[in-house]
Amino acid sequence: MIDDYEDGNALAGPLSEIFTFDVTTADTRCAGCGRTGPVADLRVYTHAPGLVARCPGCEGVVLRMVRTPTAAWLDLRGSVALRIPLG
Repeated sequence: MIDDYEDGNALAGPLSEIFTFDVTTADTRCAGCGRTGPVADLRVYTHAPGLVARCPGCEGVVLRMVRTPTAAWLDLRGSVALRIPLG
């Protein structure tokens, strides 16, 4: 695995087009190892068609995002849950 990644804060801008809150403050649970932590702690790989966010514990893919000129595709199948803080 190449260690050329950014932290989950790299998702803040792209995901702000979809969500009205800062997703990097939400907690996610990895479907692979069960690790729970803020989206900001994910390892984001930007050298692909889109963004790939991996768990820092097991390196499993937690989130994928690809943007086209007319739509955004968000794949969260590597995440069991997303806990969103309210107010």
